[in-house]
Amino acid sequence: MSWHPSWFDQSIAERATLAWRGVEAQHVVSTMRLVDSPDEQDLLEQLLEASKPDMPSTRRPLHYLLATPFRYSPAHESRFRKANTKGQWYGAPDLYAACAEVAYWRHRFILDSAGLLKEVLLTEHTFFQGQVSGRAMDLMTPPWSQCRSLWTDGQSYAHTHALADVAQKVGLQWLAYESVRAPTFQCVVVFDPEALAEPPGGLDRTMQTWRCKASAQRVWMSRGRESYMWDF
Repeated sequence: MSWHPSWFDQSIAERATLAWRGVEAQHVVSTMRLVDSPDEQDLLEQLLEASKPDMPSTRRPLHYLLATPFRYSPAHESRFRKANTKGQWYGAPDLYAACAEVAYWRHRFILDSAGLLKEVLLTEHTFFQGQVSGRAMDLMTPPWSQCRSLWTDGQSYAHTHALADVAQKVGLQWLAYESVRAPTFQCVVVFDPEALAEPPGGLDRTMQTWRCKASAQRVWMSRGRESYMWDF
């Protein structure tokens, strides 16, 4: 079954949610290897920042963890973004779903690197929350849920790319959809940086450090007594 553009009229509404996102926590450690003092590290960070694309233009300043995806146009495609087009911010209201996304991509990284197939990778990841609000719709609800197989296709992004093109043309700022890595759980994709803000109390207060142990057969993520595991 295919979807129809008229469905947008009955689906778009002002919506809001908090969403978790995970990033690899290596930026500070990487620069510390190259310097001998906090002052030198600050200078190096300033030089690196000046070499990056500009921050997105928004009405209010964005925390760099919210703004960073919009600074780049990655050569690889994602579920709702074609290759070499403006970046999007992905997250999930439930922490488990956010961890599942990171676990999937750690596993893919190993499978795509012949030299790592027999290795075990240990990494640290920072998870944080962003406040998402604005014009949106939910693909997990009717009438869009009739086309669930199109949005959860693990082999092709053709249908989600076509949907995202129309969604942005009609002014959609973000979109809720079902996680492919954690079925039945919701994920969100933000097209417009204006739809992002820090959560009440500030983004930094939501930060959590998770450790990841990944191999070609299994990915294990843990934080203290909290733990998730996926077998592949």
